[in-house]
Parts: sequence; structure tokens; C-alpha cells
Amino acid sequence: MVAFVRTHKILVAGSVIVLAVPLLALAWWLGSPLFIDQTVDEQFPLAAMAVVPDTMSMADAEATMVAAAASDDAMDEVMVDAMGTLLAPEALRSGQFRDADSFHTGAGTATIWDLGNDERALRFEQFQVRNGPDLRVFLAVHPDPMGRSDVLDDGYVEISALKGNIGNQNYDIPPDVDLEMYNSVVIFCWPFRVVFSVAPLS
Repeated sequence: MVAFVRTHKILVAGSVIVLAVPLLALAWWLGSPLFIDQTVDEQFPLAAMAVVPDTMSMADAEATMVAAAASDDAMDEVMVDAMGTLLAPEALRSGQFRDADSFHTGAGTATIWDLGNDERALRFEQFQVRNGPDLRVFLAVHPDPMGRSDVLDDGYVEISALKGNIGNQNYDIPPDVDLEMYNSVVIFCWPFRVVFSVAPLS
């Protein structure tokens, strides 16, 4: 009888351990991002699209293209000659990230860029959002969604998994995405179906 009780206790303890390990792993996956930041710092996505002369470094090319992107003036002939086939980017729509609520907070700028040659990019600058498990970048139909139903019911397109919760970053927009349909950028937690931050586009 004693041996049976001891064996039973060992089996129960083993079962508890077998169940506890995946549960602890799941809890860590869901909860740890709230306390761990992931920083990304990407350059403006134009250097790969330009023919950079041998006399110009990639850093100089990046600086020239960022200046061109920030300027409201047309590029002069000297800049065009220096950069060869440089394409002038055009900001199509932009918005500021806001908090979804007092816990799910976000800040920074989201801008949709036409890079030329039928290439579009979504760029985040000075971006910061509370981290979470499996955060994704959506373009949403709703102009200023307050919760999951505004996103999921009104319609959205997923652009990418979020690269990092802090920093400048670029996301390619697939050519079949009709930008006229979408009016906001949403950082969305897929496992919990929670909005973390929203940037209404104008």
C-alpha cells in the first residue's frame, strides 16, 4: 500500500511538471514582451532604389535622399545629376500615433510614402509603443478605431508583424493594397485581439 501511494505521488508530481512546463512557457511568451523593449532603427528606404555614383558614399547618398524627402521644394538638377536615377519620394498620407487606453500607449509618426516605380512604404519615425505578444501592423478602414470591433468588423489588411516597439522602421506595402480604402494605421495584439495604438491618417 505504501509503495502504491508513493508511486501515485510520483505520477501526480510528474504530471504536474509535464503540464506546468508548457503553461509557464506560454505565460512567458504572453507576458514577457510587456517588460522587454525591442528597438529598430532603419534608414529611409531609398538607397537601394538609386544608382549611387562611385564618387559618393552610401552614407552621403542616404543623407541626400533623406533631405530630398523632407523638402517641399522640387529637387534641383545638381541633386538629380549627382544621384543618377534618384526617385523623388512623395508622402501620401500621415498621422500621429495615439494611446489606445491608459495601459496600451503609443507615440510617433506613421507616413505612407510613394517611392516611385510602383513602390509604396509605410514608415514609422520617433515611434514607441508598449510592447506585447505578437504585435502586428494593420491598415484599417475605420478612420480612428477605438477597439477590436472597429478594426475587425470594419475591415483591415495586415502589413507585417511589428519589427520592434521602439524606433524608426519601414514596411513594404504590397502593390495590390488599395490605399484609398484604409484610413488608419493600427498596432494590434493578435493573441488577445487588443488595439495597442492607432495613427489616424490624413
